[in-house]
Amino acid sequence: VQLVETGGGSVQAGDSLTLSCAASASISRYYAMGWARQAPGKEREVVAAVRASGGNRWYAGSVEGRFTITRDNTKNTATLQMNNLRPEDTAVYYCAAEVDYRGTYTQTDSYDYWGQGTQVTVSS
Repeated sequence: VQLVETGGGSVQAGDSLTLSCAASASISRYYAMGWARQAPGKEREVVAAVRASGGNRWYAGSVEGRFTITRDNTKNTATLQMNNLRPEDTAVYYCAAEVDYRGTYTQTDSYDYWGQGTQVTVSS
């Protein structure tokens, strides 16, 4: 499975961005789709995840209320809508898929496939 992220860029604080992830195969049976980010000198962290049905969503505290994750199993896509961006949101953002169930979709080691990442830079 290949995951390809698009939509990154450079914005000002308070702006919005939408990241999209396109999968090369059907995602309908994937237990979870997630978005993670990695800032320079920091570990990769999952910031948002959604279960197969799209009903159960999880957000890291740092993004809750500002980011929204969705998945479309018919189009094999996952989207991260990011509002009110802050300089501390600057990072490379990765799309990820949990194919084999581990039940801890808030952790990076739950995911089997990763995209190549897209840069998001937020300036103050």
